Amino acid sequence: MSVLHPDLLTTETEGAIPVRFVGPDAAIDAAFGDWAEANGFKGKSGQMLVAPDGQGGIAAVLVGVGERFDPMSARALPARLPPGLYRLEAGPEEAHAAALAFLLGAYVFDRYKARPDRDRVRLVAPEGLDVAAMQRIASACALAREMIDTPAADMGPLQIETIAREIASASDASLSVITGDALLEENYPAVHAVGRAAAPHRAPRVIEIGWNLDRADLPLVALVGKGVVFDSGGLDIKPAAGMRNMKKDMGGSAHALALGRLVMQANLPVRLVVLVAAVENAISADAFRPGDILNSRKGLTIEIGNTDAEGRLILADILTRAGEHSPDVTLDFATLTGAARVALGPELPPLYTDDEGLAADLLDAARAVADPLWRMPLWPGYRASIDSELADVRNDSAGWAQAGSVTAALFLQKFAPTTGAWAHMDIFAWNPRARPGWPEGGEAQALRACFEMLKRRFAQG
Repeated sequence: MSVLHPDLLTTETEGAIPVRFVGPDAAIDAAFGDWAEANGFKGKSGQMLVAPDGQGGIAAVLVGVGERFDPMSARALPARLPPGLYRLEAGPEEAHAAALAFLLGAYVFDRYKARPDRDRVRLVAPEGLDVAAMQRIASACALAREMIDTPAADMGPLQIETIAREIASASDASLSVITGDALLEENYPAVHAVGRAAAPHRAPRVIEIGWNLDRADLPLVALVGKGVVFDSGGLDIKPAAGMRNMKKDMGGSAHALALGRLVMQANLPVRLVVLVAAVENAISADAFRPGDILNSRKGLTIEIGNTDAEGRLILADILTRAGEHSPDVTLDFATLTGAARVALGPELPPLYTDDEGLAADLLDAARAVADPLWRMPLWPGYRASIDSELADVRNDSAGWAQAGSVTAALFLQKFAPTTGAWAHMDIFAWNPRARPGWPEGGEAQALRACFEMLKRRFAQG
C-alpha cells in the first residue's frame, strides 16, 4: 500500500530555501526586484521564478498567486522546484494548507518504469503543523490514486481484498469476504450477476471491514465503494475509446478503503463499516444480458436495460447491506456515470443527498479543505424514468429524462439506508489533463472533504 516518503516533510531547517508567495501588487525585495522585472515575473497565478544567490545557488523562489492565494497551487511545487530543501513563507493557516498541497503534489506513479531513484524536493514542516496527521491524509489520497493507477491485470478483486485485509489488520478491525457462488448463498445476487462472467481467479466478492462495532455508545458510519476493476461494458460492450481508462472504475472502492483507513488511523470516536463490492464486468457465455431481470438483496427486482450500467447494480446490494447496520451516516463513492462529467466536468464531483444538514456539512468541509463538491438534485420528477413494466426498477433510465447522473442517484436512493443520512458522490477519480502537481491519472476526489466532515461531526462532538 502506498505510503509517501517519510522525509518529504522534515523538521530540518539548515540550508532551507525560502518560497515566497507573491501577488500582483506585492512588494518584492530589492534584492530580487530587478531579477523579477528582467524575467517578466508579475505575481500572476502559475508564475514561478527561481532567484539566484550569486554563488551558483538559489536565494529564494517566488511563486505567483494572482489576486487571491490558493494553497492548492502549492501542489505544483514538487514537480517544478529543483531538488533541495525549502521552507514556506506564509501565515500559519496558509502554510499548513500549502504543506498538504505540497504532499499531494509529490505523488508519482512510477511502478512500471525503470528509472534510478530521483532526488526529491523536501519541505520544512511549518511551525505548529501536526505532521503525522497531515501525512495520514496525504497517504490516504496516495493510496486511492495508486490503486486507481494500477492496471486491471494487477488490481483485480483479489488485490482489492488483499489491501482491505492489510488495512483491517493494521487497526485490529474485523474483515469478512464473500466470494464467487457463495454470494448467492449469502444473498448478494446482483453482485454475483455482474461479476460471474470473470475468470475464476477474478471472481466477484463483497468485502466488509468492521471497526469499533462493540461500542454501541458511538455513532455508526458506513462507507460504501464501487469496485469494478475493469468495465468492458459487458454484452453492451464499450467502444475502444470508452474502455481505455476503465481500470479506474474501481475508484469508488479505493476511496472507501482509503477513507476508512484514515478514520481508523485518526481514531475518530465512531463505529465504522466499510463495504466494497469488487467485480470485473467481463464478457463470456455466462455474462448477464440485456433484458434479464435480477434479484437484489433488498428484494426489489431489477430489469437490465444496459449491461454497461452495472455499477449501480452492485451498489444496490451493498447499500442494502450497509442499511442492515442502521448507520447514522452513509457515504458512497462511485465512478458511476459519464453524465456527471457532461454536467460538471472532470474536476467537480456531484454530491447527492436528501439530508439538508449533511449537504451543508459536506459543502462547508469541501470549501474548508479545497476539495470541491457540487450539490445536484435528487429530482423526484425523474423517478418515473427508472420504472419498469416487468420489474420493480430498471437499471437504465428512459431517454426522456436525459439527466443520467441524477437518475443513477435516484436508483441508488431506492437501496440506500433509511436510518441516518446518506450521500452519494459520483466521482471521476481521474486527471485527464497533465500539469505540474496533477499528473494524468488517478485522483482522490471528495475524500478529504468527507474526512473533514466526519471530524467536525464526531471528533468535536
